[in-house]
Amino acid sequence: MSELRKDSLSFLEALGQSVANVSPTLTPAIAVAVVAGMAGTASWLVYVISTIALVIIGVNIGKLASKISAAGSFFIYVSRGLGPSWGILSGWAMLAAYLFTAMALTAATGLFLQDILSAFGVPTLPRAVPFAVISIAVWLLAVRDIRLSSRVGLTIEAVSMTIILIVCVISWQAHGFTLDVKQDTLAGASFGSVAQAIVFAIFSYVGFESSATLGKETRNPHRVIPRAVILTPIIAGLFFIITTYIITQGFGDDAAKLGASTGPMNDLVSGRSEILTLVIYIGATISCFACALASINAFSRILFSLGRYQLMHYSVGLVHNNHKTPHVAVTIGCVLNFIVCTAFSGHAYTDLLGYFGTIASFGFILVYMACSVAAPALLIKLGSATAKDYILGALGTVLMCLSLVGSVYPVPAAPYNYFPYGFAIYMLIGLAWFILLKYRMPQTLLGLEHDMETGEFGLQKT
Repeated sequence: MSELRKDSLSFLEALGQSVANVSPTLTPAIAVAVVAGMAGTASWLVYVISTIALVIIGVNIGKLASKISAAGSFFIYVSRGLGPSWGILSGWAMLAAYLFTAMALTAATGLFLQDILSAFGVPTLPRAVPFAVISIAVWLLAVRDIRLSSRVGLTIEAVSMTIILIVCVISWQAHGFTLDVKQDTLAGASFGSVAQAIVFAIFSYVGFESSATLGKETRNPHRVIPRAVILTPIIAGLFFIITTYIITQGFGDDAAKLGASTGPMNDLVSGRSEILTLVIYIGATISCFACALASINAFSRILFSLGRYQLMHYSVGLVHNNHKTPHVAVTIGCVLNFIVCTAFSGHAYTDLLGYFGTIASFGFILVYMACSVAAPALLIKLGSATAKDYILGALGTVLMCLSLVGSVYPVPAAPYNYFPYGFAIYMLIGLAWFILLKYRMPQTLLGLEHDMETGEFGLQKT
């Protein structure tokens, strides 16, 4: 059976997968308005705290990646640390997380693409059209050499982040490059508003860990993957802190005005330059597309890994003879992406972004929590756990528990109040599937356990 192309990705290409999956441009383009509406002048501090939290999660994931290299990493990571039962459920959760992230960013790409076309006088297209174009473009790139996808993702994000930073410099220049006293002193901010905003801000980082799904395709993965997973939230966090600070200053520290904005970056340069506004739309479009591409890449690797261990139909574990990519899994992801986005095309683009993104977040939070528990558990098995490992694992677990609670309480307005129950049903389906496998195909789980015991996942004991 053909295998994925081993040792083909460099550190920068692995980093490109994670950075693209975060889509840093999306936060100043849209998400900062939500955070500022909650935290006001303390918005920049919200991202400082969130960055620290996600770096802790990154360190925990990095510990697992330093011992295990595998496609569909999170299914393997949690299985190795906590057992196949938890690992399979983590893989199931991550499938939904990456697929719904792709859907959310497909909707965002469609939104910005339509704005660009409207600027040139093109009438509004049926939403199925941009959804089809985006899904096909993602498939064409994802089914080819993973190096192409990773390089495209990193290049796109570098360009779009540069555009955003240029706009921020222009805005800061208008204020004489001075610091903002109200933000520096957190004027008007409260502890409660900051705590609430942190829960939402964490969602800006999800996907930072996706380079770990390329463990079999990365050169020296036991060193490269941990570095990429830890560096990505640092890069994204610094970008979020700087842009949030300047955007808040640009709105005159008016949290209500910024919170009501549907396009903070465009409002920031409104009336100054139509060309600059168009450039912002282009940057946001390519950034969102890069994230959709990275999400499908990550989804396909997890589905591929589940297929290889006969936990899914064997066909999803097939590899393209020439491109050495899991083309069947990629195709399934792109088809589902198009079908679901089109099925809900009657809703506004921004609604789809919120709906799909919220559902994806439940999957990420659960798996981040599982990895924080699995990291010290694995190190205990290897006899190399330290007090620092226990502390970081506990911190990561607590932080994700708080995020999960914060996402469901206070009870959000409809339809968001239904999403936790829908995701719980999805997880129960995964549990039922696991129980069925356990009784009908016990040899599959025994084979999985044997591979973990004999180091088939690239386990590094030193």
